[in-house]
Amino acid sequence: MRTLNSDERALWRETMKGVKRLRDEPAEEPPPAPRHKAAAPRAAIPKPEPAAPPATKSVAALDRRSIQALKRGTVAIEARLDLHGMTQAEAHEALLRFIGRAQKHGKRTVLVITGKSGVLHSAVPRWLNEKTHRDAILAISRAHLHHGGEGALYLRLRREK
Repeated sequence: MRTLNSDERALWRETMKGVKRLRDEPAEEPPPAPRHKAAAPRAAIPKPEPAAPPATKSVAALDRRSIQALKRGTVAIEARLDLHGMTQAEAHEALLRFIGRAQKHGKRTVLVITGKSGVLHSAVPRWLNEKTHRDAILAISRAHLHHGGEGALYLRLRREK
């Protein structure tokens, strides 16, 4: 809060002469403002350490040509998993089973529907980058609008060895 200089205080007193206080409290005069404030020494702000590079690389994104083929329907989506209505634990378990089963049956392109918002929307991409999933997944990309848009993911699975 800014303190008033002497001219401003005099003007304030003049303006408030005819005003009656609602409560019978003694009027307090603000203390005089100090002439010069000594600047307080600033504490050194520690610089954040740079984030360590990830120990392992993350799953790559689908290339443009593959996304176009999915959009046009020239590459079929061979399996779908809808996670709507599941808890995180149920969804994580269902995702593990789905990827394993799809890979076992030789399916290469699958769709995982997460929903456009909520916990699963942010958790599923994180789960897919975990070691347990990363070995099975070749590439990931957000789905085209007619496959769910921001609420779905295309997965390109590796062939089972």
